[in-house]
Amino acid sequence: MLHRLALLPLLVFPAAAAQAQQAGENVIIVTGRGLGEAPGEAVYGTVTIGRERLDLSSSNRLEEVLRDVPGFQLFRRSDARSANPTSQGATLRALGGNASSRALLILDGVPQTDPFGGWISWPAYNPRRLGEVRVVRGGGTGAAGPGALAGTIELESASPQDLRGIAASLAAGSRGGVDGSASAGWDLGRGFLTAGASYATGDGFIPIVEEQRGPADRPSPYEQASFAIRAVAPLARDIELQAGGLAFHDSRERGTAFSDIRTDGLDASLRLVGSGALPWSALAYVQTRSFYNSFASVSPGRAAANRTAEQYEVPSTGLGARIELRPRLGPAELRIGGDWRETSGVTRERFNFQNGVGTRGREAGGRTRTVGAFGEASFEAGAFVLSGGARIDRWWIEDGRLEERIFATSEQITDTHFADRSGWEPTARGGVAWRPAADLTLRVAAYLGWRLPTLNELYRPFRVGPDATAANADLRPERLRGAEAGVEWRPLPAARIGVTLFTNRLENPIANVTLAQGPGVFPGVGFVSAAGEYRQRQNLEAIDSRGIEINGSIALGRFSLSAGYSFADAEVVASGPAAPLDGLRPAQTPRHSAAATLAWSPHDGAQASFSARYVDTQFEDDLNRQSLDDALTFDAALLWPLSRNLSVETRGENLTDERVEAGISSDGTIERATPRTLWIGLRIRG
Repeated sequence: MLHRLALLPLLVFPAAAAQAQQAGENVIIVTGRGLGEAPGEAVYGTVTIGRERLDLSSSNRLEEVLRDVPGFQLFRRSDARSANPTSQGATLRALGGNASSRALLILDGVPQTDPFGGWISWPAYNPRRLGEVRVVRGGGTGAAGPGALAGTIELESASPQDLRGIAASLAAGSRGGVDGSASAGWDLGRGFLTAGASYATGDGFIPIVEEQRGPADRPSPYEQASFAIRAVAPLARDIELQAGGLAFHDSRERGTAFSDIRTDGLDASLRLVGSGALPWSALAYVQTRSFYNSFASVSPGRAAANRTAEQYEVPSTGLGARIELRPRLGPAELRIGGDWRETSGVTRERFNFQNGVGTRGREAGGRTRTVGAFGEASFEAGAFVLSGGARIDRWWIEDGRLEERIFATSEQITDTHFADRSGWEPTARGGVAWRPAADLTLRVAAYLGWRLPTLNELYRPFRVGPDATAANADLRPERLRGAEAGVEWRPLPAARIGVTLFTNRLENPIANVTLAQGPGVFPGVGFVSAAGEYRQRQNLEAIDSRGIEINGSIALGRFSLSAGYSFADAEVVASGPAAPLDGLRPAQTPRHSAAATLAWSPHDGAQASFSARYVDTQFEDDLNRQSLDDALTFDAALLWPLSRNLSVETRGENLTDERVEAGISSDGTIERATPRTLWIGLRIRG
């Protein structure tokens, strides 16, 4: 079935192209885009990352490029070459997080979070295949669908103009690194077809800092590949069909024996876009994931590693559809539509390992569904843009179960089937933007948002080293209330500066709450040793986050400078069993972050950039006892043409080899993010 899904764009395109040829000789223009940005989006704070930045970055990794946006963060500071994928959820504005994203990532209209766990498989997205990234910080859910608590990250595939012809690159890097990609774009009939592949591998680095390493520690190799194909064809003069397919493989190790992780994914989508008198779009998509994760504990002195658990099979599926109409009523543009998303999955595990053999088995999983309807209106009146809208969502959590058994006797020791639940979630957002002068825009907005717990949060207990965390099938949806006010000033045609003040309150945030210190036997996880802590996923009362964001850019001749800064003062509100967290800072959330990039284009085809990023001190744990040091890193990239079709590329990550602390275990062991990494390679374009 999976290989058939991958071929779906190729099967659909010829029929669509043939139909387009029969449509007559009228001029037909296809874009491959959706309905475009509504006028009302001007009332929300937006940062755009353009094609040039995506095409040339020091790491050639999307999660690192997004760090240009101050306030953007993953749960861990490490990137997808060395981090566990379950720590790769994205958030903004210091709203905290765990495995799951509190920012909604969308590719060509399709949500990209993992159907089972809510994290993001970043190796699937080669930034060179993208045309633009729009980050809307805050903004609630609106027409994009549930999940946009901290903001929305919208990825648009590159246009045929960006990918026309054949292009390829191959670079060699530190520690046996290889980074290659290829793309091609063709005009077919009145439509076009693009395809792109990427491959990255390396021996990796040793994650544990040097002074704490032992015989068990070793490099963390990775191998990652992705392939994307996209076909666009007109069905009529003002209707186009867009078919997309994405496949990826991600294999990495975490720096010890028995710590290997694999993810395989396959996505397919079909979108119809009408651009006539009544613009409209209709989207349907399917996602499949297969996940494997092995866990290890390390003996005292880091002498040896032993397997403690093994998620040997985690299949999951995401299905969805969306329809939207864009009628105009005089000066107002409306957005009316609805969406549906369903996720299902199960984790199959071996645990309680003795002499290297798992003695017990676990299956846990279920299904979630959401169905929503939305309506928004944008109104332009002279110097004012007004926007307002609301949506209503119905949600279901169903078929939840947790089963555990002893392999030797086939005795079932846990057989829990959780009650189905459902509910309604109304949300809204609105704002106004005012241009009192041609170079000045003032705006204010308020919004509500929500997110449903993932299957992973609801049903799967887990262990990290000696620590154990229990699942919680009674978790409630997270809800957000927020407001912001901003100003944008353009003193010169090629210069802008924007300032945004925000206040957000995240209610019912899901967190891993420390409840007890071992030794002891605890519900949902069993025995925890004296070296470990017992935690459970729980809804806290709230996280309050207030702060300021500053973004600016200027272009002077062949030089351009972009920079940004974020200050976010976040605080947990908690009571009951979680009362010790009250007034503390959410785990893994810095107060200050900043980024700046200086770019240079000396002549046609040549590009260079130098970037600096700063991230403030942050706490590893919910009790704010373990602190990760702040870090200042520098990156650089240079693309220099040798001929019309051949260029040399050099890149450098973390040039000063700054120690970027990514995590601290309960025994004080420190893990670092990517050390200095250098690349050199060639690019060919035909």
